[in-house]
Amino acid sequence: MATSLLRVPPPQRLLRSLAIPDRLLLGPGPSNVPPRILAASGKQLLGHMHPEVLQVMDEIKAGIQYAFQTQNRLTLAISGTGHCAMEAALLNLLEHGDTVLVAVNGIWGQRAADIARRLGINVHELPKPPGEYFTLQDIEEALAQHKPSVIFITHGESSTGVLQPLEGLGKLCHGHGCLLLVDAVASLGGAPIFMDQQEIDVLYSGSQKVLNVPPGSAPISFSERAREKMQRRKTKPLSFYLDMGWLANYWGCDGEPRRYHHTAPINSFFSLREGLAMLAELGLERSWERHRTNCAQLCQGLCDLGFELFVKEEKARLPTITTVRVPEGYDWKEITAFLMDNHAIEIAGGLGPSVGKVLRIGLMGCNSTSSNVDRVLHALQDALRHCCRSRL
Repeated sequence: MATSLLRVPPPQRLLRSLAIPDRLLLGPGPSNVPPRILAASGKQLLGHMHPEVLQVMDEIKAGIQYAFQTQNRLTLAISGTGHCAMEAALLNLLEHGDTVLVAVNGIWGQRAADIARRLGINVHELPKPPGEYFTLQDIEEALAQHKPSVIFITHGESSTGVLQPLEGLGKLCHGHGCLLLVDAVASLGGAPIFMDQQEIDVLYSGSQKVLNVPPGSAPISFSERAREKMQRRKTKPLSFYLDMGWLANYWGCDGEPRRYHHTAPINSFFSLREGLAMLAELGLERSWERHRTNCAQLCQGLCDLGFELFVKEEKARLPTITTVRVPEGYDWKEITAFLMDNHAIEIAGGLGPSVGKVLRIGLMGCNSTSSNVDRVLHALQDALRHCCRSRL
């Protein structure tokens, strides 16, 4: 009798076996996942308050402190992607009536400004054309004009391929009574960053780029200055799920007995632990050099094929994601589709302000190899020969 009440039949597509194609992911992320990390994600679940899981969380904290080069005690991983960490940073650090200065030279500054406005924050944007970075003079003038309590800036702007210089920025901000919030989702592990030495107050990243971990966990760390500002809040953070007070306790960052806050993505934590372990085993300096070397090889090869690099200054090129202008007369969608269909390689078009202007090629973590550079260059050469030229 019960079955007669059913009006929706079992979906036929779910009765077929799951089939996933084998592709080389050389876009702006996610990256391919090494067997060791895949194996970690497939381990049997444990309870989110089991001592073994808390131990894994402690190891993740230590791995993030190494990757960030920080001794901050308030260091943990958000149960969410890099977007989630961006929102957590902004809503914990700022409250209604605060002023934030957002450096916008790509989509991530745009997103940060959007989130801050939704929170009722007084937002001032400091714009730069896509493909350019901010100088200390740019920032100092804006700090003096707007007097923000926080400035947001992107270290690795994946939509445009820009690597933002950070030297001297933290000291400059603190001289104006301002905290420095940095997005390092696309750069962590691929380009040098020193949270404590560079006086960064809040730093966050994502799991699916250089760490080669499936998306779903996001490292984040707060300086003592940032922690003290959060403690002086007049109102509670607008999100319970992302309330850093609760998260700090769950992650053992406040010296108090750990209390249940949310059911953490346990297997994502297993994967993140292994990704951080692999970075520690390789060593940051070797990782930085590997990404620099392979990016240089890619850039030279692209120039040899006749592509024009989007970021003019070599020092300002993000070593994890390279941007080139779409060749005149070609449709970027045809190029990316050709590589996917004929070579099983993913690269991407632009995002946000770079849509229609660039192709984006990612070399991150285990994907950053000389052989992958050769493979994608060969595929692009093939695409230039076979793709129909646009009639536009």
